[in-house]
Amino acid sequence: MAWQTPIVVHPPTADGGRQVTVRGQDVGVARSDRDLTDLLRRAGLGEADIALDDPHLVEWRGGPHTWTHG
Repeated sequence: MAWQTPIVVHPPTADGGRQVTVRGQDVGVARSDRDLTDLLRRAGLGEADIALDDPHLVEWRGGPHTWTHG
């Protein structure tokens, strides 16, 4: 099995929300960095695991910190 980042932030949808998965499990939709951080905390991640700019922890699909489509 290929190595993957534990957190994937999927591309923005038409409404600007982004699906978020943690270790392959859907944890919800974020609409801002704050939403994303809250989702990750609720998923059980600690502060050390929520480094949004660390490419070893977070894979941003569609661009980092982009919350609108297009």
